[in-house]
Amino acid sequence: MELTANYIKDELVEQCKRGYIPGFQVLYNKYSKAMYNTSLRIVNNSDDAEDVLQEAFTDAFRSLNDFNYRSTFGAWLKRIVINKSINVLRKRKFDVVDIDHPDVYLKPEEEEIDEQEIQFKINAIKNSIKQLPDGYRMVITLYLLEGYDHEEIAEILGITHNTVRTQYVRAKQKLLFLLKQGGLS
Repeated sequence: MELTANYIKDELVEQCKRGYIPGFQVLYNKYSKAMYNTSLRIVNNSDDAEDVLQEAFTDAFRSLNDFNYRSTFGAWLKRIVINKSINVLRKRKFDVVDIDHPDVYLKPEEEEIDEQEIQFKINAIKNSIKQLPDGYRMVITLYLLEGYDHEEIAEILGITHNTVRTQYVRAKQKLLFLLKQGGLS
């Protein structure tokens, strides 16, 4: 027995499917910022993220009649954006770290966050994520920021579950190392 959830039809999407031209602009305005940010966190380059955004919307609008509400429109579009972002990284030939040759980073001790420094720390974390190698950044972004689990990431990237888990652990260690170097210890 197959378990599927069908989502309620979105009237705006349905209008676009029927050819209502102004609806496309409304959909773009509704989702573009979030989709740009999703891509930017993966590709780490604003020009590439803008290109991904435009290509994703073009593909989504061309394939709108294939959208069948097995997810929300936003989730469907996000999947397109993530796949296109990954393709950009593949074109850059990102390297997934070989699990047989680990890089060892010191694991900093956890400390309580001071409420007054939260914004500073958020910016430091964002900047440190940008410094991660493409493979690490992609796995940690998909897991922590986009909410995919290890199995989903493995499927998206075409790598094993164990490799994803290893990449995530190492990415987290590297991120903590970078944060400690930046004075957030």
